[in-house]
Amino acid sequence: MNKRPASKKLVASALAALTIAASQAALAARDHISIVGSSTVYPFTTTVAERFSRATQFKTPVVESTGTGGGMKLFCQGVGENTADITGASRRIKQSELDMCNENGVDVVEVQIGYDGIVLANAKSAEPFELSRRDIFLALAKDVPNPDGSKTLVPNPYRTWKDVNPALPAHKIEVLGPPPTSGTRDAFAELAMEGGCKSFDWIAAKKKEDKSAYKAICHNVREDGAYVEAGENDNLIVNKLVANPNALGIFGFSFLDQNADKVQGSLIEGREPTFDSIADQSYPVSRPLFIYAKKAHVNVVPGVKQFLAEFTSERAWGDDGYLADKGMIPLPAAKRQQVVADVRKLSALTDLAAKK
Repeated sequence: MNKRPASKKLVASALAALTIAASQAALAARDHISIVGSSTVYPFTTTVAERFSRATQFKTPVVESTGTGGGMKLFCQGVGENTADITGASRRIKQSELDMCNENGVDVVEVQIGYDGIVLANAKSAEPFELSRRDIFLALAKDVPNPDGSKTLVPNPYRTWKDVNPALPAHKIEVLGPPPTSGTRDAFAELAMEGGCKSFDWIAAKKKEDKSAYKAICHNVREDGAYVEAGENDNLIVNKLVANPNALGIFGFSFLDQNADKVQGSLIEGREPTFDSIADQSYPVSRPLFIYAKKAHVNVVPGVKQFLAEFTSERAWGDDGYLADKGMIPLPAAKRQQVVADVRKLSALTDLAAKK
């Protein structure tokens, strides 16, 4: 009586094994590494990819700039030859994204690669800005505290920077920045806008009462034209700033560093965005950068293991590595050693709270 169900189980098990074997064979036959993700991490990843291909027998990895959110969606689709091996992220993976990966059978290996600062820059030909995070919040939030001093919110009434703060110029508020799919946008909202938002005590108190409402107040960007979504192309923002000296643009420090002849970073709370101020976290809008690898692909897709080793080598991400020359801020030496150890063990990320 029990033989038939047992045989069915054996057949199902055999079919599953064959499917896995076929999938692994297809993965092993792929002739390149597939990388997606953050536009901020993109120039670092392409630099490592070029060095990697010159130093090994592997083909140059194919790197696409999709934005952090877009990259996570592609990366977490599942395991197989038509899915990405690695994604770059200019913020840490969200719990919802990790859940999506896990639901689709993707074990995630987290690799923190360095630090970056988010800058508010303008054309070199213009006067530099000196801003606080409170100024930034009041200029860009969808709803702001009522100017009459009451503890109420009103649609953002500010049209010029001088309206926000009398010490600032009377230029129209026009800020070019990334879309919601961008990790830079997420990090800017959390570090810059929320940093200014919570300077209002009565708003900060809402975090304990209703976290979702608090986040909506602090993170929602105005939609009346003062903030202009400029896509995932940071070079486009730089060019638009040159053409319009009254505008400001949001992007990573590496783009400021690479375009220092065209644009300049604003001081935020008295701190200039520099290599040193981001490294010691004294610049208030600093963030970690990551790549995430698909554990099931590391030892199957040719070159993935070696690519991760190159990315986490001292010649790449060290204090004097070639990525520092590109504007990435290195992790402290002890942190780099810990990351290397985790990568070698292929430790899968299972709980965001347990690993900070």
